[in-house]
Order: sequence, then C-alpha cells, then structure tokens
Amino acid sequence: MEIVANLSMLFTELPMLERIRAAAAAGFNAVEIQFPYEVPALQLKEELQRCAMPLVLINLPAGDLMQGGDGLACHPKRRQQFSNALDEAMSYALMVRPRMVNVLAGRLPAKVSRGRALATLAANLRDAAQAFDRLQIPVLCEAINPIDMPGFLINTPQHLQELLAEVQHPNCFAQLDVYHMARQGISTAQALAVLGKSVAHVQFADYPGRGEPGTGTLDFAAMRKALEQYGYSGAVAAEYRPSSSTLASLTWLKQPPFV
Repeated sequence: MEIVANLSMLFTELPMLERIRAAAAAGFNAVEIQFPYEVPALQLKEELQRCAMPLVLINLPAGDLMQGGDGLACHPKRRQQFSNALDEAMSYALMVRPRMVNVLAGRLPAKVSRGRALATLAANLRDAAQAFDRLQIPVLCEAINPIDMPGFLINTPQHLQELLAEVQHPNCFAQLDVYHMARQGISTAQALAVLGKSVAHVQFADYPGRGEPGTGTLDFAAMRKALEQYGYSGAVAAEYRPSSSTLASLTWLKQPPFV
C-alpha cells in the first residue's frame, strides 16, 4: 500500500518545500498538495527530484471555494474562469508532472438549478479530462460532505457516479475520500459498491474529528479490506488535521493496517 502525505495538511510546521523532505524522512512513499501554485513550479520539481518523492495529486485552482464562495467548476457564469484555471493547472503540471489532477465541484450557486450546475460541471470536467489526456494525466472529481462544506454540489457516491456517467470521458475518474463518506454514515465498502473501478485515488482521515487514525472510530482495517476486495491497488493519502505535531501524530504509519 503506497501511503501519501497531503502536504497541505501535514508538516505545516515547515515551509512547503521543506515538507517534502520531512515526509520522506517520516516514511511516506509520495506526496500530494492541494493548491501548490504559490510555489514556483521549477522549485517544486527540483525538490521532489532531490527527495525522490513522487507527486501523486494536485487540485485545479478553485477560485473562491476555500474562502466560502461557490468555486468555479459548476458555476455557469464562471466558465471562462474555469478555462483559465485549467490553463494554469496544465502549465504547472507540465513542469511538476503529478500523476493525477483533482477538480473540486464547488457549491451550488444561488438562483442556479441543480441540473444546470451539474451540466456545467460535466462540461468542465469533460474539457479538463480531454486536455489532461494529452499529458496522460487522469482527471478526478470527489464527493464532499455537506456538513463540513454546506452547499457542495457532489456529496454521495451516487452523485459522483451519475456525474461520471454524464461526463462520459475515459480520462475522468472518481476520488474517494473515506472521511467525507464516514461523515455521512457511508462505509468504504458501501462507497465502492457504487463507484467500483472508477476510483483512481483514495484519501483518509479518522472520524469524527478529521484527525489521524486512532483519534476517532473509523475502522481502517475494514477500509483496507474493502479496497483490496474491489481490486484497488493505488495510493491512499493521509489528509487529516494532526491532533498535535505532525511527527507526534504518525504512530499509525508503522502499524496495521497501513503496513
């Protein structure tokens, strides 16, 4: 099992570039970064190479989403902004070469029907999947729970599977966040029963609390068993908020079911 450190949430005691070496020293196999764009792409590429750490995932720029806004991908009036974000992500990816790129759906805009927002999201995902296909980089989309992110358009495995069916592009896949499922009472096995082979990447944190494994009640052995039963052989990324320092939170990394 390839264990990935999400450097947007782990090792935040350090500047971004220093987090890569810290993750390698701690025993992680690879890294991902939600929004790396403030770091010059060449600097990131060189540090990844120095540390021999693969970059598994980055997100497309998401506009004002993380500040409480609607984001870009499902907003009918922000198609040009999404296109600009796609161009920025492609330019960055050409240098740093992530294995995958994730598109955050965004919140349902006011006075926009769910159907219109979904059609906009599907069209934008289709454009992104086609563009990144030329770089042989898969494009992902994920379901996020509406408790932590009210108004988010894609919440459940069913929402995500219906979206992928609408996109209908062979370079568009699902990202499964185990924490966001648990927040809605959905187990990994239940999510995989819907999403199946469309899952290309997995993220995790414990529930409740979104801390490291062991701080909540999530059954990570059951998570691993479900992933293995569905033939998932990709990476699993630690995307949690450490309860203390990052290093102090890593006891799980050397214990079953992660080893």
